[in-house]
Amino acid sequence: MSFIVPEDIEGYAEAHTTEPSELLRRLAGETRETLRSPQMLTGTIEGRFLGMLVAATGARRVLELGTYSGYSSISMAAALPPGGHIDTCEVDEENAAVARRYIAEVGYDDRITIHMGPALETLGLLDGDFDFVFIDADKVNYVAYYEALLPRLSERGLMAIDNTLWSGRVVEPDEDESTRAIVEFNDHVAADPRVVAVVLTVRDGITLIKPR
Repeated sequence: MSFIVPEDIEGYAEAHTTEPSELLRRLAGETRETLRSPQMLTGTIEGRFLGMLVAATGARRVLELGTYSGYSSISMAAALPPGGHIDTCEVDEENAAVARRYIAEVGYDDRITIHMGPALETLGLLDGDFDFVFIDADKVNYVAYYEALLPRLSERGLMAIDNTLWSGRVVEPDEDESTRAIVEFNDHVAADPRVVAVVLTVRDGITLIKPR
């Protein structure tokens, strides 16, 4: 998968972003070497960006859909205030096993809970509202995730949705199911009077959404 920003500019931005911890560098390396779809790795820029969002909002309760190898969970957990917690949802046990090892190594077992199973089912088991939501899961359910979680944002809650520019394919949509789903989601949010949204050209596109 190619991203939106030209490779040389992406490299420059990464070189001038605060570098990740040694643990996250090892996690990134193992992800690329051993897991399927390594392009899904959050990476330095987006990891720092998510941590900044958690810190700036003061989010205490965070929900993530799509744990993958745990890079984004760990990046956000580092920015939590005392007592803050992340619930993260994953369907692939191989991914979750990697995430668990690194979460334990960094000592974030008390900050991060991995829930196995379809995210929409997990949401029905979690009570209360969320201060920050990060969605990076199966694209065909983006609208369903959005509709399920918008009413569960706290008063100053913020939602971040990954891959909303989909390597530029949103401009010239093809017949791929995920491409159609992303286009549908983007149109759905843009037409929703309940929210304010901004699409950012970070990595593969990140949309920030807050209730009006």
